[in-house]
Amino acid sequence: MSDVRSDVVIHAQGLGKTYAEGKLRTPVFDGLELEVVRGETVAILGASGAGKSTLLHLLGGLDTPTAGEVFVEGRKMSALSDAERGRLRNSALGFIYQFHHLLPEFTALENVMLPVMLAGVSANEARKRATTLLESVGLGHRLGHKPGELSGGERQRAAVARALVNRPGCVLGDEPTGNLDEKTAATVFDLMLGLNREQRTSLVLVTHDRSLARRLDRVLELHEGRLRQLAPDEV
Repeated sequence: MSDVRSDVVIHAQGLGKTYAEGKLRTPVFDGLELEVVRGETVAILGASGAGKSTLLHLLGGLDTPTAGEVFVEGRKMSALSDAERGRLRNSALGFIYQFHHLLPEFTALENVMLPVMLAGVSANEARKRATTLLESVGLGHRLGHKPGELSGGERQRAAVARALVNRPGCVLGDEPTGNLDEKTAATVFDLMLGLNREQRTSLVLVTHDRSLARRLDRVLELHEGRLRQLAPDEV
């Protein structure tokens, strides 16, 4: 265990990432620090290529840092086996991407049930939890529909339900409304914030939309390998 406070869901300590190709080394960031406490919402802004998605992948244990450590709910990711990391990701973290990544051969209900069943919960309980959450995101009438039969906004709402079905400590979103029109994006964003308040799940969202970022508790900018908190008048 680390000495991270119990209310800290994600802690990045001295985080660095450098890509190497032959003799060419490309540093993305170095010595980066970040704490996300339970229930808070954080936006990460930055220019294209600044490393925002890379940072999200490191925080979620989907990529390995070249320096520093990531702690998720007090557990050091680098100290875990691949299987342990997978279990921790499934129970403590939720992921929402610009593209929904729903499995096309499964219905909305089956897609949302899957993370629960991977956690070892019975199919009956998984079905109840997934149905309740899909109803809460307005998809109670679409349980049996496959992703190809849903609109873009409906697919993204199903992806939100899937990310939240295990009641994770933190949801990591990479431009989760980037593929949606303005009205649908606002609806999905409102939904995410409502579920954040209801479940006390932290949100860390990479976004280019400053109007959405302004609605979160903190806005950080990733620039030249450093995270800087922006004042309200800078957003």
